[in-house]
Amino acid sequence: MGYGCIGHLQLNKKVYLLSLASCRGETVWWGDKEMGAVVLISLMFCSVVLLSWIWKLFCKIWLKPRELQRQLNEQGIYGHPYKLLYGNLKEIGRSRRQAQSQPINLNHKIVSRVLPFLHQTVKSYGKMSITWVGTLPRVNIMDPELIREVLSNKFGHFAKPESNPLTKLLATGLIDYDGEKWAKHRRILNPAFHQEKLKRMVPAMFTSASELISRWEELVGSEGSREINVWPELQNLTADVISRTSFGSNYREGMQIFHLQTEQAELVMKASRTIYIPGLRFLPTKDNIRRNEIYREVETLVRGMVEKRQKAMKMGDVINDNLLGLLMESNSKESQENGNSKSMGMTMDDVVEECKLFYFAGQETTSVLLTWTMIVLSMHPNWQEKAREEVLQVFGKNKPDLDGLGHLKIVTMILFEVLRLYPPGAFLIRRTYKEMKLGELTLPPGVQLSLPILLIHHDPEIWGEDVEEFKPDRFSEGVVKASNHQFAFFPFGWGPRICIGQNFALLEAKLALAMILQRFSFELSPSYAHAPYTIITIQPQHGAQIILHKL
Repeated sequence: MGYGCIGHLQLNKKVYLLSLASCRGETVWWGDKEMGAVVLISLMFCSVVLLSWIWKLFCKIWLKPRELQRQLNEQGIYGHPYKLLYGNLKEIGRSRRQAQSQPINLNHKIVSRVLPFLHQTVKSYGKMSITWVGTLPRVNIMDPELIREVLSNKFGHFAKPESNPLTKLLATGLIDYDGEKWAKHRRILNPAFHQEKLKRMVPAMFTSASELISRWEELVGSEGSREINVWPELQNLTADVISRTSFGSNYREGMQIFHLQTEQAELVMKASRTIYIPGLRFLPTKDNIRRNEIYREVETLVRGMVEKRQKAMKMGDVINDNLLGLLMESNSKESQENGNSKSMGMTMDDVVEECKLFYFAGQETTSVLLTWTMIVLSMHPNWQEKAREEVLQVFGKNKPDLDGLGHLKIVTMILFEVLRLYPPGAFLIRRTYKEMKLGELTLPPGVQLSLPILLIHHDPEIWGEDVEEFKPDRFSEGVVKASNHQFAFFPFGWGPRICIGQNFALLEAKLALAMILQRFSFELSPSYAHAPYTIITIQPQHGAQIILHKL
């Protein structure tokens, strides 16, 4: 402690002389008073640091939320009062558990079951109201014009929320990026999802759907009818499709990724429903260990597929009939056009993350759309028959083709109405990172904006008093004229960040539904329990038990 050339210093008679001898490594001893002073100074320093940390924490968990609440209240936005640290997380969890404890009647009034706390908040405080996610205020926005303003802004305005680090274990990719990185990835990915390129995917989609139809025909057998839980069946179908169209592989090769990502989604959702504590994810808990195991397994499997494709391209195999091939082709062009600069293209890690996103988003969205469509058409057999008549008129019992799929007007209207009543995602979230104007409002930084797709799609002021009825003909003149506001229908988002895979999902859903209608009629089984709920997407909690009748 007392090393160094510090010259002669006379402190008191109890202190030994500090001299140049200390430079030679001789120990210099301090007296009792000086040692006490050092300890005192150290304690004071530690106290200052501790008090500073306590003050910052106090500001973060109490003063800042209260100030944000005051600023929002002054502009006429009210809601649940802030509760220390947890906000409304406990109430949200409690209302969700209560709502999910029993099914609902066989109708389309699903808002109170899927988003019970938000539904009650809107009833109590109005359409523009506040809920608290931990220390963050979340302002509910249900005015379509304000939603258009939020979603149409260029990147850097209303930003994506800062995600829980655990969600990155599921997939990042385009959906998670902002700013220049988002713009670059969108630019590289766009060509792969162009309508002309999607034509190349139709044979793979047909092969997957044909295998499903053959399997169902075997299950039905000579009896002509059979009860089947179509939810896992359609999950398998869309996993097969995304395996073939993304990597050129079949479902058996992609099955492991599909099951791992499904399990990961459940673990991530479980974590997201509790307050996030930094560092907690590093503790060796059962869930943390499993999340990391899944992440490593999926990373290894997807990276292996990407590297396999890279090697094939280097050997001259340039057949790009799948999303991975098209992505890598577009990525190569992006780099070449910018002097082979690695910074202009995607890295290997980027490509792997986009592929993981293909798997999860591409599989999940279409499987829930097809499942709810079969459930709803079972509830409304008249529309099922109308759709079948149209399919048989266009294709007969022949293989559906791309041109014919484009002429399925009734099928398209049905899919849109199902997407209105049962959108894959219940809401979108954005945030303010600086003071921002939204209509007549001035929103301070640190506010989240909730755009509740489900509530807006079920709003009678927008869709009419028949909003809870299944009426596909409301889309007979297109999406724009289906409601009294042209921006009220956005199951895939809207604006620059609209889902890049929406055309892919709708094409796959049309093809699969057309082939099912060609071969089967179907009705709900008495064992079916109507129980929509959310795990990332809106799903049937107890499955989708449907009786198939072979035609």
